[in-house]
Amino acid sequence: MPIQQLSKNIINQIAAGEVIERPSSVVRELLDNAIDAYANKIAIIIASGGKTLIQIRDNGKGMNKRDLSLAIQRHCTSKLMNDLTNIQTLGFRGEALPSIASVSKLMIKSKRAFDENGWEISVDQGEISHIRPVAMNQGTLVEVRDLFYSTPARLKFLKTDRAETISMTEIVKRSVLGYRNIGFTLSVNDRNHTEYEAEKGEKSLRRRLNMVLGDEFSHNMMVIQEEREGVLLTGYAALPTYNRGTSLHQFIYVNGRSIRDKELKGAIKSAYLDCLPRYRHSVVLLYIKIAPSEIDVNVHPAKLEVRFRDPCLIRRLITGALKKAISKSKHLASTEGGNRLFSILSKSGLETPHSSQIRRPSTASLNQPSSFQRSKNDVNESLLSQKGELHSSNMTTIDQVGLTEKDLPLGRACAQLHKRYIISQTEDGMVIIDQHAAHERLVYEKLKQQIAINGVAVQMLLIPEIVEIPEEDMSRLLAHTDSLSPFGLSIKPVGPRAIAIHETPAILGTIDSTALIKDLVDEIYEWNISTLMSNKIHQVASTMACHASIRSGRRLFLEEMNQLLRDMESTPRSGQCSHGRPTYVELKLTDFEKLFGIC
Repeated sequence: MPIQQLSKNIINQIAAGEVIERPSSVVRELLDNAIDAYANKIAIIIASGGKTLIQIRDNGKGMNKRDLSLAIQRHCTSKLMNDLTNIQTLGFRGEALPSIASVSKLMIKSKRAFDENGWEISVDQGEISHIRPVAMNQGTLVEVRDLFYSTPARLKFLKTDRAETISMTEIVKRSVLGYRNIGFTLSVNDRNHTEYEAEKGEKSLRRRLNMVLGDEFSHNMMVIQEEREGVLLTGYAALPTYNRGTSLHQFIYVNGRSIRDKELKGAIKSAYLDCLPRYRHSVVLLYIKIAPSEIDVNVHPAKLEVRFRDPCLIRRLITGALKKAISKSKHLASTEGGNRLFSILSKSGLETPHSSQIRRPSTASLNQPSSFQRSKNDVNESLLSQKGELHSSNMTTIDQVGLTEKDLPLGRACAQLHKRYIISQTEDGMVIIDQHAAHERLVYEKLKQQIAINGVAVQMLLIPEIVEIPEEDMSRLLAHTDSLSPFGLSIKPVGPRAIAIHETPAILGTIDSTALIKDLVDEIYEWNISTLMSNKIHQVASTMACHASIRSGRRLFLEEMNQLLRDMESTPRSGQCSHGRPTYVELKLTDFEKLFGIC
């Protein structure tokens, strides 16, 4: 078959295949244009999953007649001044509108502030209408109808209306979180109408966060603010005990651009490494501000990724900032546990019994001392092994200094329940502490501190073990040898497809070297970072902490309970155990009042 020139319409449809994958791609491109036009109000209307209608109206700068005629031509843009190293806008490719026009019925109306009238243009299957004057207010209205009607094959592969609507809503939410100074309205099928008011102060910020991320996030978030080498990181991150089953609730913005970067998600994963189970994901909202010359935004057709000049700097910044915030949170745990407990109590159908139904305690039970009234002679075993010992020499000083519940975030211990849970009274409620989970975290943090100070002990192999791996994996693995060395793993190349293992961490004992190296290669391929060695060492430390901690079923003195609470208040990450479970739940007095019908 002879080589022939493709038609303009086919060329545009091919370009549309790269830029416009589904209705949400159209929404993203048009929102980017509206934001770049300095709009402070944007209205989005969608119908039938975006297949029949997508309409976006803004009050931005608008376009005159000449600009409008060029806007639907390929490689025309107002956002790029022949300098690909200094892009300060969201949309810049100059292909979105002509690509959309090639697979839909497109209509654009636009007006500048001081023009007498606006202008309208339409495109249908590549046929461009004459530009005609139209009466309208300042801004731009873009209407996309019958998406992919000219390419039925593409239309056939779209998902259900509901799935496409959810995808578009997620795009809108990302813009809502990225530009809190802009008011957004979203209408779906002329029924569901959601309005996001422009942020005006802390109260408005919390309202917007609640609408997008849920009410609980604003009550369980940590403020992030860190700067390193000219890169500013701000935002919010949830406490480790407030987590989700997927990473869809991780929002990352670079100079206002919403991105999905597996390396940055790997940095987030690394920060929460010993606070979350491997199958759970943190909730974060991070904003990175960096010089445009330090990033390349022209690396993805849908503008979902950027390339950093120094990616290691960004990863260290994110991981360090999140770890610092988690450390500062100390004993805090999310309010979800308390809310879940209140919900369980509410659903249990608690009723105030009549006096005749009240069971009176027997005389025998009245004569039994409570767990904190008994004599110390009743305990025949030491509280802990040497590794996890709770020192009681200064335990009784808590009451002597005259502290009140107001001075004690976790309150004052009142009793031990079933030799497993500590009941504590706070200033405005009560706390239930899992004594084993809480002390496990305390011991684990001490072990981690010892490892950080003394380093990881290594065992030198008498005969180095040789592991063969593909050549392309060799280069990835050898690029991370410096990050593996501090964790006791020493490797050296002995050929184009083989490495020799000379040292391994002593704490891990005998290991399967081949399996370890393959796991390392897989992790580096997926995340471009390696946390496997750190994770394995911390898992062993976690197991040691578990065995060295207070066991469930062990009675504690009242002073010992209080000492545990004070240690929790001063220990980082003590709101969750080393397996990611909360160490305590809290109920407020208002919760009890609701249970008993007082309010």
